[in-house]
Formats: sequence, structure tokens, C-alpha cells
Amino acid sequence: MAFLLGERGGSIDLVESNRKKTGFLQATVGQFRLPARIIARRIEDSYPFVDAPEIVTARALASLTDLLELTEPWLATGTRALFHKGRDYQREIEESTHRWRFDLVEHPSMIDTQGVVLDLRNVRRL
Repeated sequence: MAFLLGERGGSIDLVESNRKKTGFLQATVGQFRLPARIIARRIEDSYPFVDAPEIVTARALASLTDLLELTEPWLATGTRALFHKGRDYQREIEESTHRWRFDLVEHPSMIDTQGVVLDLRNVRRL
């Protein structure tokens, strides 16, 4: 699942292709009247439905290199990426630098002592 924080007054677009998870998200958003929209599609099929988010984030979805590939259409517009990564995050950063350049800040994870939140800006393909 990818979360996209947009410019529509603090709204969130949730991209999820799994029907069971989408149902849960729809019920939760409805119950709590959250400013969120669920896009029930794969990420690569959702680009036309999400307008220039300010932030893209995902957790436990793919390697950093694959996340950058999947989110490139949004990142190309200057969007910030926040990706939670586990203990192998340094290897993922190293592997991604073969195809990508970016400004990076590593924030300690508050839920995993061996993990970090990678804060990427100015992402560009080599």
C-alpha cells in the first residue's frame, strides 16, 4: 500500500490493490470520517488518479530501488518520499544508488530499533 499526502486540504490518497485490505480501509475511513480517499488499484495503475502529492510513503512494500521505480511519476514533480526500512536499509540504499540520485536524511524508527525512515528529496533517475 502507498500513502500519498496531497494538496487537497490535508487529504490522503491510499493506494491498495488487495480487496480485503481495501474493504478494511473503506470501513475505517467511513467510520472515523477521515479525509482520505481509497484508490483500489495497483500503484502502477493509479498515477492518473493521484494529483501531485506532497509526500509519498510506503511500508513493507518493496526494496528501495523498486519503490523509487513505482513512485517515480510522483517523485519527478519534486514530491518528498518517506520510506520505512528495516535492518538491511544500508544495503538497499547502496543498491539504489546505481540507478538513482537523491538527497537523503535517515530518521531513527520509533517502532523498530534496527530500522529507519528514509527521507528522500530531489529524486532523479541516472
